Amino acid sequence: MLSAQRGHVLSQECPSQEVLKHVTSRWGVLILIVLQGRTHRFSELRRSVGGVSERMLTQTLQWLETDGLIHRVAFNVVPPHVEYSLTDLGVEAAVKVRSLADWIEINLHRVLASRQKQNTKGNRPAPVTDGQMRAARPGSGTQR
Repeated sequence: MLSAQRGHVLSQECPSQEVLKHVTSRWGVLILIVLQGRTHRFSELRRSVGGVSERMLTQTLQWLETDGLIHRVAFNVVPPHVEYSLTDLGVEAAVKVRSLADWIEINLHRVLASRQKQNTKGNRPAPVTDGQMRAARPGSGTQR
């Protein structure tokens, strides 16, 4: 049995770096947020997480399952039926990443304004479109 020692995420040798990579990956964060609401089937997850390929969704779900953050239930039926839900540990992680996502959504207009300002200085971050600026204005986001 493993001891309940705290990890050291800044240490290259600590396995917490790999867990951090899984949780904060492009798709890991979004999967945890989507699963906060309820149990989802694979196809529902794929539709909910815009832009994820079947391969990346499968890989990310495997990582999160291995890390104990999601629970996978496969039903012995034809066609195959698999459901994914958060474990207690996954619920804790999802609350944290949802909080970060909320902060990003609230402050997106400030981030995009900074990008636009840097772009006019000659620095070349990703360009900001007028549509992105309009969408990021306070009050234009979705309400939870």
